[in-house]
This record gives sequence, C-alpha cells and structure tokens, in this order.
Amino acid sequence: MTPTLTPPPEAAAVPAAEDRCDRCNAAGKLRIVLAGGGDLVFCGHHANRFAPQLVKLAVEVASAPDFTWRAETPSELTGLS
Repeated sequence: MTPTLTPPPEAAAVPAAEDRCDRCNAAGKLRIVLAGGGDLVFCGHHANRFAPQLVKLAVEVASAPDFTWRAETPSELTGLS
C-alpha cells in the first residue's frame, strides 16, 4: 500500500485590507476558522461584542496587527493572531 501524503493545514490568514466584516461590512480585523472548514471575518466592534461565542466556535484565530481582541482565548488558539 502506498502512503498518502497530506499537506499540513494552513494557518488562518490575517484579514486583508479588502476583507470586510460579515456582520456590518466594516474593515475586517479578526478572522476565525470554524471546525466545519469555513471562516468568518469581523470588524473590531463585532469581534469584541461576540467574543464569548466566537471562542466557542473557533478552531483558529487570526487578528490584524493593529487590533487587540478582548476575548479570553483557549491556549490552543493563542499565538495564532
């Protein structure tokens, strides 16, 4: 049997300048990757407003360098922003 090589999963990308908030269309500051494979982008206001819920849903988190997310992230999510 030939082994199958699987590439390592890519880390969540920091929101680019053209990425917009999925809630209000403002500039994206935080991207979360969901367990099902999709991702969501939020502006700073909505990222902080929904932080407790987002931490429960996210498997990876990436934030813009100029943004400080107020969520208390589990240790496996920290260091990815």
